[in-house]
Amino acid sequence: MLENHKKTELTNWVQLYTGYLYAWAIKKTSDHQLSEDLVQETFLAAAESYTSFKAESHPKTWLIGILKNKIAGHYRQTIRQNISTANSDADIADYFGPDGRWQVTSPAQSWLQDSNHLMDLPAFTKIFSSCIDHLPALMNSCIRLKFLDEKKGEQICQELGITTTNYWQLIHRAKLQLRDCLDKFWFSKV
Repeated sequence: MLENHKKTELTNWVQLYTGYLYAWAIKKTSDHQLSEDLVQETFLAAAESYTSFKAESHPKTWLIGILKNKIAGHYRQTIRQNISTANSDADIADYFGPDGRWQVTSPAQSWLQDSNHLMDLPAFTKIFSSCIDHLPALMNSCIRLKFLDEKKGEQICQELGITTTNYWQLIHRAKLQLRDCLDKFWFSKV
């Protein structure tokens, strides 16, 4: 009897919450395939630990909690896989000034003098989006959450399950990779 009730309830949860969980996962990962996998893993974990669900919270809340842990676990694993970058810390002097802002160099200089609003140019935003999309998953999420969603570092660390030190290192590396990508595919083409 309990087994039938479990199957029925889990089936209902899949029907009711898959879309919501997927939308939530896609916002955090920006990867459709990964989001699908994480939602599936969430439901598998819910099935395995169904007896621990005490119904003290709404099932959707419980499932989101599982999904958050799955996303954090994914990013922890990504960090462990030794994210490599083409840029070393020595390159920082080439890209950023002492105040942390980008130093404007040769081809970029003329663009920034002509237009203070590169994001208004469809061709630039296409290349910029492509550069962000090609960042490793965790860097991609950090950049999107910080600069596009305008979240605070503390919130991002909590959502992604990373330390503050990891977060700042990921932002640093992502900015270097973005700068390199934009130099190659936008500024050098002008």
